[in-house]
Amino acid sequence: MESSKKTQWLVLITVIVGTFLGRLDQTIVNLALPKIIDDFRITISSAGWIATAYILANAVFVPVWGKLGDTIGRKKVYILGFSIFIVGSILAGFSWNLSSMIVFRIIQAIAGSADYPTAMAIITVTFRAGKERAQALGIWSASFAAASVFGPLLGGPLIDIFGWRSIFLINLPIGALGIYMAIKYVNESVAEKKTVKFDWFGAVTLGISLAALVLVLDQGVDWGWWSLNSILAYATVIVFGVIFYIIEKNHPEPIVDLKFFKIPVFVWTLVNNFIVFMGFMGSVFLIPVFAQTFLGYSATETGYLFMPLAFAMVIAAQFGSRLVGKVESRYVIFASTLIAALGLYLFAGIDARSTAWDIIYPLTIMAFGLGFGMAQRTSAIASAVPEKEIGIASSVLALVRNIAGAFGIAVFATILNNSIESHVISLSQGTIINVHTPLVYSQVVPLLILKAQINAYSTVFLVSAAVVLVGAFIALLVKTKKEDDVEIKTPME
Repeated sequence: MESSKKTQWLVLITVIVGTFLGRLDQTIVNLALPKIIDDFRITISSAGWIATAYILANAVFVPVWGKLGDTIGRKKVYILGFSIFIVGSILAGFSWNLSSMIVFRIIQAIAGSADYPTAMAIITVTFRAGKERAQALGIWSASFAAASVFGPLLGGPLIDIFGWRSIFLINLPIGALGIYMAIKYVNESVAEKKTVKFDWFGAVTLGISLAALVLVLDQGVDWGWWSLNSILAYATVIVFGVIFYIIEKNHPEPIVDLKFFKIPVFVWTLVNNFIVFMGFMGSVFLIPVFAQTFLGYSATETGYLFMPLAFAMVIAAQFGSRLVGKVESRYVIFASTLIAALGLYLFAGIDARSTAWDIIYPLTIMAFGLGFGMAQRTSAIASAVPEKEIGIASSVLALVRNIAGAFGIAVFATILNNSIESHVISLSQGTIINVHTPLVYSQVVPLLILKAQINAYSTVFLVSAAVVLVGAFIALLVKTKKEDDVEIKTPME
């Protein structure tokens, strides 16, 4: 049955609730870590596993949920995942030590990973017309990114007023509303072809390979990129990645169809998406650190800096989606990536005298660039594969975004550390001290280190801008078929 226009947009709001809540939870927990550390009496290093465990479990189970959604029904999987997520949230809110918190966060992550692939598939089968589909996907994708911005804004007051447990327990009423809306408004849909033999071995080997990859990206800075732990992680990624490839190549119903990677539109869109999200997540990670360390902002004040980012992203996503069918997708993606690169480049001038505006306007420009091409990227992925495999394709897109974020943070943090050392040496060699007394040295050395740290941030943003600029030209390789408003008629059960 064809959904009415009103119902279509209610479906979109429904999946946005789930996507926003899942992503919000992932970002908001970082704010609560200091309180959790005090309550559980644990070290900062130990607390890091609360986030790491979530990231690992989320990455591993995305492909599994995508395949299950295409097989047994996207609505069933969406509601199941959402329900388990709420249970995991309540359990996390009542956790009594680090071990229980990690277990409950893993439950949350496994359930939360069901949202992205099923939500994208639900939107795709709900919005049949090309332009409306692109618009809906653009709004939904923007909510995914905007949630990472609203996390600090909403989490701070919750934690300060009600305590850290409130950030988990608040998921119950919001989640209940989301489940009710899903039951009421979302129609069931499955792939036309039934899965006879689920690819469990492929799921397990991919999961192990992804877990090792995300783990080394998350912990590599602390471990050392060439430490024994890192080398073992690299070996695990390669060995199980090869095994996964062999399994998928010969399996009749693979969990990830390798034929996708023979489709140029699919591949180049993923590459562009990886680069853009790497730049976005890496910069979002560094800016709060800079604002609080060198500008003296509080956590709440830092959160306010990101408010324009969210609005710019949503507005840009709408603007970009309206160009579907009017301007070729690759040119829109090219322009959007170029704008994002410009935003990153403008950050290269920040220093200890920078004002809030000096951070807000480059961040807003970058966010506009990211949002402007979001509908085009998501629509390109959805239109490049058969409808029966949209869940699997969207799970690959989700994986790329997650890994890009982890990769961006790891790479930018490493460049920052190395750059600080380089700038300290360079400034020391170029500095002449005329008065050689302990007092002078005690004043000069901290100033040199401070200047080196600030210069290092500029270096990182210049490098990231250059990388994203390369991504802009890669976007020109994304050649899609002409979008139109012709209704797509594919059998659904």
